[in-house]
Amino acid sequence: TMSPVENTIKEAKEESGKDVIVRSVISVQNRDNHNLPPYAYGVIKIFYLCEEIGGEFETNIETTEIAWFEEDELPKLAQEKCNEEQVHMCFEAYHTDHWKVQFD
Repeated sequence: TMSPVENTIKEAKEESGKDVIVRSVISVQNRDNHNLPPYAYGVIKIFYLCEEIGGEFETNIETTEIAWFEEDELPKLAQEKCNEEQVHMCFEAYHTDHWKVQFD
Protein backbone atom coordinates (compact mmCIF):
# COMPACT_ATOMS: atom_id res chain seq x y z
CA THR A 1 0.00 0.00 0.00
CA MET A 2 1.30 3.42 -0.95
CA SER A 3 1.10 6.42 1.32
CA PRO A 4 -0.72 9.52 0.01
CA VAL A 5 2.67 11.18 -0.66
CA GLU A 6 4.04 8.12 -2.49
CA ASN A 7 0.87 8.00 -4.59
CA THR A 8 1.15 11.71 -5.42
CA ILE A 9 4.71 11.22 -6.67
CA LYS A 10 3.61 8.21 -8.74
CA GLU A 11 0.59 9.99 -10.23
CA ALA A 12 2.60 13.11 -11.11
CA LYS A 13 5.04 10.89 -13.01
CA GLU A 14 2.36 8.81 -14.73
CA GLU A 15 0.15 11.73 -15.77
CA SER A 16 2.67 14.51 -16.44
CA GLY A 17 5.98 12.73 -16.86
CA LYS A 18 7.37 15.02 -14.16
CA ASP A 19 9.38 13.98 -11.13
CA VAL A 20 8.29 15.88 -8.02
CA ILE A 21 9.08 16.29 -4.36
CA VAL A 22 6.07 16.83 -2.11
CA ARG A 23 6.82 19.88 0.04
CA SER A 24 3.65 20.31 2.10
CA VAL A 25 -0.09 19.80 2.38
CA ILE A 26 -2.22 22.69 1.13
CA SER A 27 -5.68 21.37 1.92
CA VAL A 28 -7.73 18.28 2.80
CA GLN A 29 -11.25 18.51 1.39
CA ASN A 30 -14.43 16.50 1.26
CA ARG A 31 -14.90 16.57 -2.51
CA ASP A 32 -18.69 16.99 -2.33
CA ASN A 33 -18.29 20.23 -0.32
CA HIS A 34 -16.34 21.83 -3.19
CA ASN A 35 -17.07 20.10 -6.50
CA LEU A 36 -20.26 19.37 -8.43
CA PRO A 37 -22.04 17.19 -9.20
CA PRO A 38 -21.97 15.09 -6.02
CA TYR A 39 -20.57 11.58 -6.38
CA ALA A 40 -22.43 8.47 -5.21
CA TYR A 41 -19.35 7.56 -3.15
CA GLY A 42 -17.14 9.58 -0.81
CA VAL A 43 -13.89 11.17 -1.96
CA ILE A 44 -11.37 12.99 0.22
CA LYS A 45 -9.03 15.23 -1.79
CA ILE A 46 -5.56 16.17 -0.56
CA PHE A 47 -3.88 19.11 -2.29
CA TYR A 48 -0.08 19.12 -2.06
CA LEU A 49 2.52 21.76 -2.82
CA CYS A 50 5.10 20.00 -4.98
CA GLU A 51 8.41 20.98 -6.48
CA GLU A 52 9.29 19.78 -9.97
CA ILE A 53 12.77 18.21 -10.04
CA GLY A 54 12.88 16.69 -13.52
CA GLY A 55 11.19 14.46 -16.03
CA GLU A 56 9.67 14.99 -19.46
CA PHE A 57 6.08 14.85 -20.64
CA GLU A 58 4.94 12.06 -22.96
CA THR A 59 1.38 11.69 -24.23
CA ASN A 60 -0.35 8.94 -22.26
CA ILE A 61 -3.72 7.30 -21.66
CA GLU A 62 -4.79 10.05 -19.21
CA THR A 63 -3.02 13.17 -20.50
CA THR A 64 -2.76 14.41 -24.08
CA GLU A 65 -0.76 17.57 -23.34
CA ILE A 66 0.49 19.78 -20.51
CA ALA A 67 1.02 23.53 -20.31
CA TRP A 68 1.67 26.30 -17.80
CA PHE A 69 -1.00 28.96 -17.21
CA GLU A 70 -1.07 32.24 -15.34
CA GLU A 71 -3.55 32.30 -12.49
CA ASP A 72 -5.76 34.83 -14.28
CA GLU A 73 -5.60 32.93 -17.61
CA LEU A 74 -6.84 29.46 -16.64
CA PRO A 75 -8.18 27.17 -19.36
CA LYS A 76 -11.60 25.54 -19.07
CA LEU A 77 -11.45 23.20 -16.07
CA ALA A 78 -13.16 19.88 -15.42
CA GLN A 79 -15.14 21.39 -12.51
CA GLU A 80 -16.03 18.00 -11.06
CA LYS A 81 -12.30 17.36 -10.58
CA CYS A 82 -10.83 20.78 -9.78
CA ASN A 83 -12.45 24.19 -9.89
CA GLU A 84 -11.14 27.77 -10.05
CA GLU A 85 -11.50 28.25 -6.28
CA GLN A 86 -9.24 25.25 -5.70
CA VAL A 87 -6.67 26.45 -8.24
CA HIS A 88 -6.62 29.92 -6.63
CA MET A 89 -6.14 28.27 -3.23
CA CYS A 90 -3.07 26.45 -4.58
CA PHE A 91 -1.59 29.66 -6.00
CA GLU A 92 -2.20 31.39 -2.66
CA ALA A 93 -0.47 28.56 -0.80
CA TYR A 94 2.51 28.80 -3.17
CA HIS A 95 2.83 32.55 -2.57
CA THR A 96 2.35 32.38 1.22
CA ASP A 97 5.44 31.79 3.35
CA HIS A 98 3.63 30.18 6.28
CA TRP A 99 0.57 28.57 4.74
CA LYS A 100 -1.91 27.12 7.23
CA VAL A 101 -3.38 23.82 6.00
CA GLN A 102 -7.08 24.13 5.24
CA PHE A 103 -9.44 21.26 5.96
CA ASP A 104 -13.16 20.44 6.11
